[in-house]
Amino acid sequence: MTLASEALTRVQLCGPLLVERDEQRLDGRLPGRQGRLLFAYLTVHRHRVVDRAELVEAVWPTGAPASSDTALNALLSKLRAVLGEGILPRGATLRLELGSAWVDVEVAAAAIHRAESAVALGEWVRAWGPALVALFVAEREFLPGEDAGWVDEQRRQLGELRLRALDSYAAAALGIGGTELAAANRAARQLVQLAPFRESGYRYLMQALARQGNVAEALGVYSSLCDLLRDELGAVPSPSTRAVYEELVVS
Repeated sequence: MTLASEALTRVQLCGPLLVERDEQRLDGRLPGRQGRLLFAYLTVHRHRVVDRAELVEAVWPTGAPASSDTALNALLSKLRAVLGEGILPRGATLRLELGSAWVDVEVAAAAIHRAESAVALGEWVRAWGPALVALFVAEREFLPGEDAGWVDEQRRQLGELRLRALDSYAAAALGIGGTELAAANRAARQLVQLAPFRESGYRYLMQALARQGNVAEALGVYSSLCDLLRDELGAVPSPSTRAVYEELVVS
């Protein structure tokens, strides 16, 4: 069985590695740990050509074998046996030709852009779904168990994407209101925990608590932020955060 460009291909790089073509799993046929790293790197960079030296560094991050070119050729050959020649053409430079495949990290990146655009326009319902899609992907670890510089960079990018997704989801849930206020509360608390100097999390949490009838707790959140900024940075909350606080005081 080979991957065909017209077939539906699904690749999951966050959490357990999954490669699926028309509901048939292929990840178990990838050639070992190095084969999985090679496939993942080519997938992440599938929209550009990659040279062999770059691939060697990606697959053997702690030091390439003495015959690295031979070892890489062997891996590429085994990968082509699973994916097909048309998916991984031969040449000095390489690019994975997956076509319109579903790749989780790409789906998350596209979803967060849609979510943030909708939030900027105040279209809360339209923002809600894409924010959750991005969040579901970003909450899973990229290639768990692997240790390489490029893997760490992908995890860093996904960590930032997770914060952006929590930000958009909290904003959307707050904008929708009603039963979504509890979701806004949870997302805001996560945002505060993961990024304690990111003031938007405190603003969403204050607003959600106040609308749930917990104004005193919301004021306590502001007080905690003031203490943190003063003690750690010698700073005060931004004007937008102070405006939320002032609204609570006069309400």
